[in-house]
Amino acid sequence: MSRPAAALRYRDALPQLRDTPFLTDGGVETTLIFHDGHDLPDFAAYVLLARDGGDAALRRYFEPYVEIAVAAGVGIVLETATWRANPDWAERLGHSPAELADLNLRAVELLEGLRGERETAATPIVISGCVGPRGDGYVVGETMAAEEAEAYHGTQIGTFAESSADLVTAITMTYADEAIGIVRAARAAGMPVVISFTVETDGRLPSGQLLREAIGEVEAATDGYAAYFMINCAHPTHFDHVLEPGSAWTDRVMGLRANASRLSHAELDEAEELDTGNPEELAYEYVALRERLPRLTVLGGCCGTDHRHIEALCRAWLAP
Repeated sequence: MSRPAAALRYRDALPQLRDTPFLTDGGVETTLIFHDGHDLPDFAAYVLLARDGGDAALRRYFEPYVEIAVAAGVGIVLETATWRANPDWAERLGHSPAELADLNLRAVELLEGLRGERETAATPIVISGCVGPRGDGYVVGETMAAEEAEAYHGTQIGTFAESSADLVTAITMTYADEAIGIVRAARAAGMPVVISFTVETDGRLPSGQLLREAIGEVEAATDGYAAYFMINCAHPTHFDHVLEPGSAWTDRVMGLRANASRLSHAELDEAEELDTGNPEELAYEYVALRERLPRLTVLGGCCGTDHRHIEALCRAWLAP
């Protein structure tokens, strides 16, 4: 697929780096499963792109977030629904390498269509190719060395590099070596990259590593190539106590996609009902993090959140 030059709006200058608020979406998989009634084996939202009507279902999911951003006059980062769209999961789900590449491209094209229709000067729409972990996302499991992770994730990142995606974002990273490999693969492909770590209720990565140590390790091993870092799939109360205002590493954390629930990963994995928490309460917990994360600009949600949470968050963040 050739990428039209006009579609490459932000690859060389990501607008969310300008210290102005940007929204992103909520928990795509939990919304599609629990609210919209879709069957997503292995939590793989990308499979909808291989089903009749799947493109329309994903578009319906993204549209409310774009509407919130346009109404508020802020930008938005849209993540492709490709968290599970990497080789091991695709093989498990019955998709060939060629089919997988096509589905990753179609995920970008869907968002490019929304951008073409809804983007305004006040609401730049940035498209991010979402990269998920090779493993589960809640537990570390079998690990890779950074070199192996670079080769493994390079396939999907290379596909995004040939699309109109502006960057790639690795979501729910559980250990540093996989994140290092992803950053190196993105650098080799000429793509901006964001790393989002998840943490347990004690603020440590599932690997047991401290968040500041994981970010520092990625920075040192990649010459600081990542555009910024994020935290996702954890409630603010799980990590607020480990943040260090004024430190170099907290200044690199510019995005947050928190869970609606205060439950641990293990508890969420066993839950039969979706815990959507309280949108207003979660919004003000984000606002309370401003002093600890002074460069926080990309604001979204993860498990259990939907457009109601992002609307409340946008309203609270922009309040005088």
